[in-house]
Amino acid sequence: MTLRFYDTASAEVRDFVPLEQGKASVYYCGATVQGMPHVGHVRSAIAFDQLTRWLEFRGLRVTVVRNVTDIDDKILAKSEQSFGPDWADEPTARKDEEWWALAYRYEQEFENAYESLGVQRPTYEPRATGHIPEMHALIQRLIDRGHAYPALDDSGDVYFDVRSWSKYGSLTRQNIDDMQGAPDADPRGKRDPRDFALWKGYKDGEPVTAKWESPWGAGRPGWHLECSAMVTKYLGTRFDIHGGGLDLRFPHHENEMAQSQAAGDEFANFWMHNGMVTYEGEKMSKSIGNTVSPAEMLDLASPRVVRYYLGQAHYRSVLDYRPTSLQEAAAAVERIDGFIAKAAAKVGQQATEPKSYTEGAQAAMPAAFVAAMDDDLNVPQALGVLHETVRAGNTALAAGDLDAVKDALSSVHAMTNVLGLDSVKRPEAVQSREHAALEVLVEAQLEARAAARANKDWAASDAIRDTLSAAGVVVEDGADGATWSLKRD
Repeated sequence: MTLRFYDTASAEVRDFVPLEQGKASVYYCGATVQGMPHVGHVRSAIAFDQLTRWLEFRGLRVTVVRNVTDIDDKILAKSEQSFGPDWADEPTARKDEEWWALAYRYEQEFENAYESLGVQRPTYEPRATGHIPEMHALIQRLIDRGHAYPALDDSGDVYFDVRSWSKYGSLTRQNIDDMQGAPDADPRGKRDPRDFALWKGYKDGEPVTAKWESPWGAGRPGWHLECSAMVTKYLGTRFDIHGGGLDLRFPHHENEMAQSQAAGDEFANFWMHNGMVTYEGEKMSKSIGNTVSPAEMLDLASPRVVRYYLGQAHYRSVLDYRPTSLQEAAAAVERIDGFIAKAAAKVGQQATEPKSYTEGAQAAMPAAFVAAMDDDLNVPQALGVLHETVRAGNTALAAGDLDAVKDALSSVHAMTNVLGLDSVKRPEAVQSREHAALEVLVEAQLEARAAARANKDWAASDAIRDTLSAAGVVVEDGADGATWSLKRD
């Protein structure tokens, strides 16, 4: 089956044909580092991590760019707050923190969240502050083409002229006259209130470290301009996929597309957007107190469970969080890991675990799983195949069919690997010297127990079982003998 993805710009599912054979280029919007990561940030990262892993499994060499917006009005405002009496608004806040220090601190918080949940590092992760010359060049191209102009009030601002570009509004299918004014700068210097800032002139009272010289006066870049300049530097003027959260479609991605195409760049071939996370059907909001952060989730469940939960829905759908959501995800992960532990004890772990997406995984991957993922990354349907394979594997275990067990275990490994679940290691699956020693000791106890049972010494058999249970080892008797696993918290 051909890879197919939903393209927001055309509002249809289209065949995905890479612009360059054997390669794929993906840009997705990273964080504006003005605060702690929230669950929406992490869901987006997991969605595009799943996309990247699947493209790699399908044999493509993927270049991924995820930006860091480290200069922005919100960052400056948060830094300014730290110099006032109300600075302690969160546990990690610091008194009198310069904007660049604040931005870097929060950038590390995002990196920690991504790493905790097994999100692969991108090929490139550019910061906006490192690409000011490229932004100047893009602004000048737009001015030369008649699509941008310096502010009429000599403020040093430069604006994109939305009415000069006939396709403005096409990504979100809006009419210009129905749009509200762009709130990113004082409208007095604009030809039209909807014109958005490409460059923001320096204002008295702002940090002198937050300004750069330009042909139009000292200042800093507009948010939308930053992404256009960075993506084309790393991926070129035409690339395969531009992604991000659904909330970025307008104005951010609309403005990105308009300014880049108006400058003469073909820009993204596909636009992909992941859905939002809600709390019992309502939008998460600090003002009403129904937010839950990645850190709070990780306090409630293991990283493997949190990754499963955040990645289980179709990427375009709303993911609704409820108090029982992580418990349900934990039960699903336990079913998977329970089978892996029992099957590995029978047929061996390393014989069935692929070392990469392609080595051994292609043959082991069920066709139904491949079809689901090829069809607009249908993870819910793919997870259905995974759980069906686990059920079949457990049936084979009960029947003592070790060939079927080995096949099922190979398939489960291939599926969990490509979904990124194996990037968050199972504690009991870590092949450490400690685990190997434990296995030897437990197997010796099970052999002694089997001998006691053969001699009908039930007291000795029960005593061994009780000793193992007290040590956190669960023993299960089956037609093919006893198996063991570690108790779950």
